[in-house]
Amino acid sequence: MSLSKSSTSDIVKKYGSNDKDTGSTAVQIALLSKRIEDLQKHFKDHKKDNHSRTGLLQIVSDRKKLLSYLKKKDPSSYEKIIKDLKLRD
Repeated sequence: MSLSKSSTSDIVKKYGSNDKDTGSTAVQIALLSKRIEDLQKHFKDHKKDNHSRTGLLQIVSDRKKLLSYLKKKDPSSYEKIIKDLKLRD
């Protein structure tokens, strides 16, 4: 399950430095978070879809790695993205 082009471009515009900035850490974290939200909705209807659940765990792991990288490199940006995406309380 991938994101639509419109939702991807909206996220890139919000978190990227320009419209084509898909590689920055903040944009990647935001895109992964959106995919995680979509998969969580999927699992409410399809509880036994274990194959997709494995993919979800991989996506969560990737986001965790990117968050730890961002925390080391740019703590202020890390705090901003945590608040924007409401990842931690």
